Formats: sequence, C-alpha cells, structure tokens
Amino acid sequence: MGVEYVSRVPRPPLDGLIDDLYYLEGAPPYARLMLPPSPSALLIVNLGAPFRIRAGTDIETAEYADGCVVTMPTRAFEFGYPPGTRSVGVHVKPWGLAPFLPMPAAELCDRPVTVEQVWGRPAIAELRDRLATAAGPQEMLTLLEEELMRRLCETAGLGLVRHTSSVIAAASGAVAIGDLSVAAGVSSTHLAQRFKELIGVTPKRLARTYRFTATVFAINPAGPIDWGDLAGGAGYFDQAHFGHEFRAFTGLTPTRYVEVRRRFLREHPGHALDGWPLPAD
Repeated sequence: MGVEYVSRVPRPPLDGLIDDLYYLEGAPPYARLMLPPSPSALLIVNLGAPFRIRAGTDIETAEYADGCVVTMPTRAFEFGYPPGTRSVGVHVKPWGLAPFLPMPAAELCDRPVTVEQVWGRPAIAELRDRLATAAGPQEMLTLLEEELMRRLCETAGLGLVRHTSSVIAAASGAVAIGDLSVAAGVSSTHLAQRFKELIGVTPKRLARTYRFTATVFAINPAGPIDWGDLAGGAGYFDQAHFGHEFRAFTGLTPTRYVEVRRRFLREHPGHALDGWPLPAD
C-alpha cells in the first residue's frame, strides 16, 4: 500500500496564514520519521490509529489520538506512524496558528499538544466525525477549511509580526535583526515579545531557521557537495559555524544528513513525503 497525498491552498484570508491544507492516507515510508525544524507550524486532525511524537531527545514520546498542534519548532522532532495512517492537516506559516490558539504560542514551543487541548473535546470529536464520513479528500479539505474560517479570530500584533516575518523570509533569514524593529517603528523588545506571543520564538530565531532551511533545500543529495561554498553562500562565518548549526537543528552532521537523505531517495524514489522528513529508524 502506498501513500495518497492531496493538498491545496486555502481561499483568502486563510492563504495569508496557511501554506496548504492536505489529506494523507496510507503506509508511511518508515515507522518513524524525523522532521528537522522549519519556519512553519502544523495542525493535524487524526482519523486513524494514534501516532506518536517525540519533541526532543530529552522528552518522552507521547501518543496523539485526535491529532496535534505544533507551533514552529526549534529542534528536530520525531513522528511515529501506525502501519496505516489517515489524517487531514494544515501546513501553517510561522505566524499562522496565532488566530486559532487560546494561549500564547510561546507556551507550546517544542511542546506539541493534542487538538482537544486547544479546541476542546466536543469540538474536535464532532469535526472528526464529519471528516470521517465525508465523500472524499476534497470534501474533507473543504470541511477543515470551513472549521478554520469559523475559528479565525482578530489577533493583536499579527500585522506587525506577519510583515516582519515576510521580510525575514524574503531574505532567507539573511537580515540584520536590529534593522527590523527600526523599520517597523517599534522597540526590539516589543517586536521580540510579539514574535514570542504569536510565533513562539524571537525574530533572531526565526531568521536562523529560514537561513538553515534555505541552505538545506539548496543541497542536491544526488550530486557532489562543496560544503565550504554552501556555507559561505548562505552567509555562515565558516564551515565550522555551518556544521554547528546543522547539529543544533537536526542532531546530525551535514555528511550524515546527506547519507540519510540518500537512503530515502534510494529506498523510496519519488515518494510523496520526500523532501524534508528523514528516516529515524
């Protein structure tokens, strides 16, 4: 059994918060997948057997039956999938979860919670029932989109955080952090507080994550890699600095990362999930 993966961009105004809605069903390529940090958040409504998440090497693995909410992570986390998984989810821009959360995003940083803990048991139970009886993936994505539209709330400071984050994203993280608050007309303390409330991390951390992600996606694991050129082109001080960032974000050295990526490509060529998750087995 393979994996069916269906995704689409939501309609406005959700498209300013969300990259895409998706449906996933089938047998994952590995029982455990490691996801390096990226400048995005995640909401999953689970419709199959529970999955497990380990949010760091020093944290116990936890089981999630109804789904999960993950604000922008600062370190790699591990997904443990059942043999047959089925879910709908949302890939969210770094600031995009804030209008749907009843608590500051900083409280959830590197601490995934169940959807029940965010929206309550009756609401998620009813949503899961409606999704489970939908006619197919597109109808399921429409139901999820309608639920998000219904829950969309005005959020203080969202415009500031969204604009500044977009500047960071456009530069792939290569920005002078001090210039961001000056350009926004607020103090660096105020900007950092808003970022932690709505994203869960500071502007500096977001910029680091954008730079790391852009650098990693520039790697072609199928070909030769000049690590010095790659590190210099991404604005790292030197190769040692790049290697330190790599281990901080993934727990792997750059060469080990490429080995694992090549394993995925070799064992599952053209797989729908290839691109970011890594085998953790």
